[in-house]
Amino acid sequence: MPNEFFMWFIFLWSIFIFVLISIGGYFMFRKFLKKMPKEDGKSILDWQDYYIEKTQHLWNLEGKAFLEELVEPVPVLFRDVARDKIKGKIGEVALEDEASEITRDHIIKGYCLATPKRDHKFLVKKLTEKNIDKSTYQQYL
Repeated sequence: MPNEFFMWFIFLWSIFIFVLISIGGYFMFRKFLKKMPKEDGKSILDWQDYYIEKTQHLWNLEGKAFLEELVEPVPVLFRDVARDKIKGKIGEVALEDEASEITRDHIIKGYCLATPKRDHKFLVKKLTEKNIDKSTYQQYL
């Protein structure tokens, strides 16, 4: 008969594996929901890709560098996903404004709309660092 230590190890290991599989399943399910088509026939990710593709030519080097600074605190593993989400929202804002170039204003508005409120404190810190007036974007923060 196995000793008590081994039985506890198997029990705790089973719980650990169950938790890891549950966490992975949760994120996979979220991705699945984002891929589901909405009423218009396109999913959230389809619209995001559409806006990125439509505004690809509007980006300048300064805008790309500023976006990279804003996604810097995101862990490397999730940075590409965050960058694409923010870039899609920036593209949507730029297309609504019928802009000929993506400006810092579009980037800040898109960042605010694409990220949760808890992440805006980093944006405020970065705006202060670059001496950009925050009052213009107060409605988005």
